[in-house]
Amino acid sequence: MAITAAQVKELREKTGVGMMDAKKALVETEGDMDKAIDILREKGMAKAAKKADTIAAEGMTYVAVKGDFAAIVELNSQTDFVAGNAEFNELLHAVANAIVEFKPADVEAALALEVSADQTLNELIIHTTQITGEKITLRRFQILEKQAGQSFGAYSHMGGRISSLVLVDGADESTAKDIAMHVAAIAPQFVSREQVPADVLAHEKEVQMNSEDLAGKPENIKEKMVEGRLNKFLADISLVDQPFVKGDGKETVAQYVEANHGSVVSFVRYEVGEGIEKAEVDFAAEVMSQIN
Repeated sequence: MAITAAQVKELREKTGVGMMDAKKALVETEGDMDKAIDILREKGMAKAAKKADTIAAEGMTYVAVKGDFAAIVELNSQTDFVAGNAEFNELLHAVANAIVEFKPADVEAALALEVSADQTLNELIIHTTQITGEKITLRRFQILEKQAGQSFGAYSHMGGRISSLVLVDGADESTAKDIAMHVAAIAPQFVSREQVPADVLAHEKEVQMNSEDLAGKPENIKEKMVEGRLNKFLADISLVDQPFVKGDGKETVAQYVEANHGSVVSFVRYEVGEGIEKAEVDFAAEVMSQIN
């Protein structure tokens, strides 16, 4: 049967695929719109599967807040170009909003969420993969819940390359956002020194005790000097001990929050691609392979 331009336009609007792909799907299904959509989804899955061995180390982070819950997510793509386009951003927001609303236990559970009557979150990601031509993955997320008297603070930096989510007790949202900005900029590892694991502290002490500049010094002198260095180490990695980034350098984060009648409960900081080994691309070789 003849496929009309109106049918092709309708299918493109529903799926976001190119004109020729839409027309081929309609021809294959003899104009059945629902079957054509299914075929395009299947092709999207096949396309995503072919990209399963690629590394998606670019992307964006985002924080969504709904009532007493907040979710911070990292969605990855293969290139920063795709991470900056409208389709990726719409998907990022949809993923974060679904997670904060339904509160899945893990990534697998999140991908199984039904975001519409006939589409899971995983299918939505696959659909966007089909549009962009790049592998897109939900890498991680974390959900925080606040109680009465607590506030969330959220901040995104570099267009979403870094995001932070902070929970404070007693202080207001403005204070919490200030701390979220500090977390994004300074990247603390723990809320306080009390949270630093014993093995981390023991390792740092061993490193310091074996420092070349302490060689030959009496053990009691070494212990005292290392104790001072450990205190600095703990202050450097503990949020509440750090000099507040928006201050004059004399006020710590703890002092700033206390001045606003609060205390820091927890924080999460995501930076795109941290911990992912990126593939090294030889662009000249890639171009030559395309020519050949």
